[in-house]
Amino acid sequence: MSVVAREEAGHGTRALIFALVALACGHMLSTLLRTIPALSLDLMAADFRIEPQVLASLTSVYHFAFAASQIPVGAAMDRFGVRPVSLSLLAGTVIGAIASGFATGPASFAFGQLLLGIATSGMLMCPMTLAAKQLSAARFGLWSGAILSIGNIGMLLSASPLAFVVDAYGWRAGFWIAAAGGIAVALAVFALVPNQPAEHKDDSSPLSQMIEVLRLGLSRPLRGLIALALVSLATSLVLRGLWGGPWLMQVKGLTRVEAGNQLGAYTLAMIAGPLCMGMIDRRVGRRRELVAGAHAVAALLVLLMALGAPHYAVAWLFGVPVMPPQYDLTLFVLIGLASSAQPLLFGMCRQLVDAQVAGKALAAVNLAFFLGTALMQSLTGAVAAFAGLPAVLLFMAAALLVGVMIFLTYTSSHS
Repeated sequence: MSVVAREEAGHGTRALIFALVALACGHMLSTLLRTIPALSLDLMAADFRIEPQVLASLTSVYHFAFAASQIPVGAAMDRFGVRPVSLSLLAGTVIGAIASGFATGPASFAFGQLLLGIATSGMLMCPMTLAAKQLSAARFGLWSGAILSIGNIGMLLSASPLAFVVDAYGWRAGFWIAAAGGIAVALAVFALVPNQPAEHKDDSSPLSQMIEVLRLGLSRPLRGLIALALVSLATSLVLRGLWGGPWLMQVKGLTRVEAGNQLGAYTLAMIAGPLCMGMIDRRVGRRRELVAGAHAVAALLVLLMALGAPHYAVAWLFGVPVMPPQYDLTLFVLIGLASSAQPLLFGMCRQLVDAQVAGKALAAVNLAFFLGTALMQSLTGAVAAFAGLPAVLLFMAAALLVGVMIFLTYTSSHS
């Protein structure tokens, strides 16, 4: 290869890296926005003059909109290209963040969450799609992990830094900052992401694509994976993005910033966990058992957290009124590590279906992840209102165990 060709290749690689990082920052913004309520639910509920549990159920609007929008957004990227779709979604994110920041009651807040759910639904697919089109399979594997790690920085920002902002400037400031971040990311995408021609890979209607994805998801080969996907990511995101803050502040008596520090440690475990699980998976080579075992351990850890509440079994066994916050910190880190087996469900999905339907099968698993999150968020709001926060954790632990049992029932030991 000539010097000029090498220089051009190097320039092209650098340009692609900058483009992927810019798009991944959109995913980071998405994870920040979906976890803002965890540290500000009490203040928002007081402003709206409603019970926190009612507001918690309303936040599920975000996840329902997010899940419902993914397949149409994917079709739009095939038809129009990554750059215009990403810029449109970022514009919607800015509008949704502003709408949420100006919310004066449950209806206007739900509208803001609806806008944000639709607008952020493609923030992960945009960099993944660009990487899939431009990179080899080996490099795509590396960059898919990097994109997820960059995205999870948003959850770090919504831990201690957001707690400080909320304490100092109020809950609305979190949405103002997100809106400003959306404008900055849009400018970066406009400057760095190439305007590639659209690819008409599937000209069928979004409705027919949705029906095909649902049919595939309900087929026997994927039924076990879908069942576990429905409760897997849901437990992580609902604990991290909604109930973790109220649990630490109301049950354990921590300040907002102290709770943010614990949730930050949980997030670090969620960032490091997938890398660890990937290494264990390659070394052990028993993916089905690893996925089931890790989720069962996560369920046990969530159960132990619930039983550390006042007058529950673990606190009673240790002879204390309530288990100390350090107990929860340890469990949060371990839950973050154990629940990081989620990405292996995508690997199992690729093994279980033919190549020509692999994309739709992956979409079915992804849809299950976020539809399950929406359902879990809505259901746990009702559980909290009826039976309190310990019951929320007990419910999530039970849901995880049921998911594991269905997963083992419908997958074979050869998976």
